[in-house]
Amino acid sequence: MSAPTTPVPVLVAPAGKHSSVAGLAIGLLSALSFASSGSFMKPLMEAGWSLGATLLLRMGGAALILAPVLIVTIRRRPGFLRKHGLLIIAFGLTGVAGCQIFYFAALQRMPVAMALLIQYLAPVLLVGLAWVRTRRAPSRRILAGSVLAIVGLVLVVDIAGASFDLIGTLLALAAAACTAAYFLIAEKTGDDIPPLALASGGLITGALLMGVLVGTGFLAFTAPAVDVVLAGVSVPWYIPIVWVIVVATAGGYAFGVRAGSMLGSRVASFVGLTEVLFALLIAWLVIAEVPTVMQAVGGAMILAGVILVRSDPGEAAREEAASVPLVPAP
Repeated sequence: MSAPTTPVPVLVAPAGKHSSVAGLAIGLLSALSFASSGSFMKPLMEAGWSLGATLLLRMGGAALILAPVLIVTIRRRPGFLRKHGLLIIAFGLTGVAGCQIFYFAALQRMPVAMALLIQYLAPVLLVGLAWVRTRRAPSRRILAGSVLAIVGLVLVVDIAGASFDLIGTLLALAAAACTAAYFLIAEKTGDDIPPLALASGGLITGALLMGVLVGTGFLAFTAPAVDVVLAGVSVPWYIPIVWVIVVATAGGYAFGVRAGSMLGSRVASFVGLTEVLFALLIAWLVIAEVPTVMQAVGGAMILAGVILVRSDPGEAAREEAASVPLVPAP
C-alpha cells in the first residue's frame, strides 16, 4: 500500500496565448449571437407578439436544445445538482431571466438607448467589485479602458434627448446587476461545472420562471401567426423565432458561458460590450436601421477600451497562474 500523496504544482505546456485568443473568439461569437436577438424580435413584437410569448418561447426552446447536456452531466456525476444546484438556479434567475425581464421592464419607462447604456454598466460594476474585494485600486490601464468603453457606449446608443425616470433607471440598474452576475457565475465553470451544463440549467430555470409569470397572467401571452419583413423579405413568424431560439439564445449562452470561464468575468464583460456594435450592424442589414458616423466612432472607442482592459499585465498574470494546475504527485 503506497503512502498518500499531496497535490503539488506541476507545470504544463504554456497555453495562455492560445487560450486567450480562443476565449476572445468565443466571446465575440457570443456577443454576435446575442446581438441578433433584437433585430429578429422587434418585427414580431411590432406585429402583435407580447413580451411574455417571445421570452417564454425563447428561453423554453433554447432550454430544450441544451437540456440533453444537463441530463448527461447529472447521470455521469452523482450529486451534481446537490452540489451545484443553487449556483445553477442563481444563474437562471439573474443571468438568464433577470437580465431580460428587468431590461424590457425598463423599456416601458425609458428610451431604448438609455436602458441599454445603463445595462451595459456591468463591466464597470465588476471593476468596482474587484476593487472592493481585493482592496486594490484598478490599474490606470483598466481605468482608462473603462472610461473609453463607456464614453464609446454613450456615442453608440445616442442618448440625446432622453429624460430621467427613477423607476426605469432602477430597473435598468437591476438588469446591469444581473448582467454582472451572469459574467461572475460563468467565470466559475470548468471541469467541475461544465459550461454547457450551467447554460442548460440556467435556461431551464429561466423558462420555468417565465412559465409561472405567463401562467399566472403577470405577463400576457399573445403570439399571432403573422408574416414579418427581414432583410427586405417577407417570412413567416416561425423563421425569426427559430433563429432567436437556436442562434441568439442557445448559441449565445453556450458561447458566453464558455468565454467567461476562459477570460474571467472582467475581460468577458468588456468583450460583451461588442454586442452593441454587432446589434447596430445586424439592425442595418436585417431591418434597415442605418448607424450614424458618431455611432461608428463610439464603436471604435469601445473596441479600444476592450483592448486596453485585455492588455492589462494583471490579466496576463492571472492567465499564467491558471495554466499551472495542481495534480497529484506520482
